[in-house]
Amino acid sequence: MEKTLPQFSDADARDLRAEMKIGLLVTVDPRGLPHVTMLSTLMACGPQTMCFGQFTEGLSKGYLRQNPKAGFLIMSLDRHEWRGRAVFTHTAREGAEYEYYNNVPMFRYNAYFGVHTVYYLDLVGHTGKAPLAMKRIIPAAVRTMLGRTLGRKPGRQAVLNPWTRAFLNKLDNLKFLAYVGADGFPVIFPAIQAQSLDSEHVLFATGAYTEELERIPPGIALALFGLSLTMEDVLLRGRYQGLRRMGGVRAGLMQVEWVYNAMPPVPGQIYPPLPLEAVEHF
Repeated sequence: MEKTLPQFSDADARDLRAEMKIGLLVTVDPRGLPHVTMLSTLMACGPQTMCFGQFTEGLSKGYLRQNPKAGFLIMSLDRHEWRGRAVFTHTAREGAEYEYYNNVPMFRYNAYFGVHTVYYLDLVGHTGKAPLAMKRIIPAAVRTMLGRTLGRKPGRQAVLNPWTRAFLNKLDNLKFLAYVGADGFPVIFPAIQAQSLDSEHVLFATGAYTEELERIPPGIALALFGLSLTMEDVLLRGRYQGLRRMGGVRAGLMQVEWVYNAMPPVPGQIYPPLPLEAVEHF
């Protein structure tokens, strides 16, 4: 990871405390694979401390308890981002952050759920506030579109259904790539140019976040998290095939092996399909 800052400034803490933002936490599952979760409550709660409030159940909290190493990306509504690493330390069901979360409008006036547990993490380092590289992302998205048009081939398996492919190919949807680094910490960065090449591959041209793409080891397990501004999202995971020429465009290629619906009310695995099980206990 590039040079990082050891703590948040007062300005960072104020910005990251905003209720309306995109917060992504990358955890490591028991097989060592990256898992990305949208956590709007993720914020700085001290110069070297982060926290988030749990109000729904999901896989990431269990993964974090088993392996405390995490990566994060927070994006503000004015298109600035912070990226970094942190280590989970403990949880609490009372205290200043617990009171804060349950008094913000989203939870204070919600009749169905509130924050019941606060998770705390020690900051390892972060990149500092940086603008989203839109001037490079837009040309990279156009090159990705050219590469998938000229380099398209029929997929052998229908891993990505029509909804997922259309979702990924929508240029104003946000996309992020994540993997577990050699030091065991997850890495995450924007890859908004990513699009589906066919029914089992995702393509992302260089030109935006090229240095980050060049650092990904070929063959590694790679995750892609897609998110729309209407809060629809999907998580893909597969093997990174490396950088190559597709239709004359230099791009990274990911072969998708696993698809997960992270949206409430019922998050769950989409591909490979799970067998139906009879309900025996009510």
